[in-house]
Amino acid sequence: MSKKDPKQLRKQMAPYEKSNTKNSVRQVINTLVPFFALWFLAYQSLSVSYFLTLALTIIAAGFLVRIFIIFHDCCHGSFFKNRRANRILGTITGVLTLCPFEQWRRSHSIHHATSSNLNKRGTGDVWVMTVDEYVAASPLQRLGYRLYRNPFVMFVLGPIYIFLILYRFNGKNARSKERINTYITNASIVAIAGLLCWAIGWQAFLLIQGPIFLISGSLGIWLFYVQHQFEDSYYESQEEWDYVKAALEGSSYYKLPKVLQWLTGNIGFHHVHHLSPRIPNYYLEEVHNQYKPLQEAQTITISTSLRSLKFRLWDEESKKFIGFKDLKTLNNAKGYKHAN
Repeated sequence: MSKKDPKQLRKQMAPYEKSNTKNSVRQVINTLVPFFALWFLAYQSLSVSYFLTLALTIIAAGFLVRIFIIFHDCCHGSFFKNRRANRILGTITGVLTLCPFEQWRRSHSIHHATSSNLNKRGTGDVWVMTVDEYVAASPLQRLGYRLYRNPFVMFVLGPIYIFLILYRFNGKNARSKERINTYITNASIVAIAGLLCWAIGWQAFLLIQGPIFLISGSLGIWLFYVQHQFEDSYYESQEEWDYVKAALEGSSYYKLPKVLQWLTGNIGFHHVHHLSPRIPNYYLEEVHNQYKPLQEAQTITISTSLRSLKFRLWDEESKKFIGFKDLKTLNNAKGYKHAN
């Protein structure tokens, strides 16, 4: 079996596209219970040492990332067999992760349907410019893109903007169900935050929830970013774009230590997930290990993934990501001017 035989591959993966209620309930328990316990311990530790509090919030942030993976599976309808159960749990975990369920489900579905398609960028994905687009852009547009791609902006300011501001508003084309879900999510967030501030004080709340939010938000954006932004990724125009290639070549296998793999809900097997979003997160590793074509996906580790920070532009000629510094070489070769 090969990558050129997608129908056979998808057919053999079909048995895994069904959730297991026991596994799902077990994951809810071993994720939500420790998170709330860590939050409570972090509050108790404020009277002992804030360094201890920070240590507990770092661990809690890892569990919040795991909660987001549950939310993510609910958005794909893969966590439970029942659609209503997915919607209810997705809304609850969406409150905890500050993500409106219906809004995120729609944009993420578009991401899966258009991932690596150069003609359909802009919804639910990371902003990617091609070399030619960057060269043709105005100085102001290039500055905006450079700021967007700056690690501090993307991974520190990004979570604040995306999770606290952007997700609080509905899009122009949002339907009534999506709008209502966003309102419910926003109201629930305000109510829970207000209740905690009343119960323990706003200072204690911010000292605990602040680090949890920033760390988990940065990790979430990093995971999303790094699993599509690697040197030999896959991007094609609509005419050449292929769903299977986009999944197997445009998504990476992020090989993480077992503890981090567990906390991130196996999302490192991103190529498997993109090929079949209906597979629950707890089956992704098994599917990857069982089918050889999936094992041929681009593998990155923590150390090699750090190189993705220098990849800023997609070069359609070489079919690779390049950095801004590489533009100098291209400028000389193609005769571009004022592109840096």
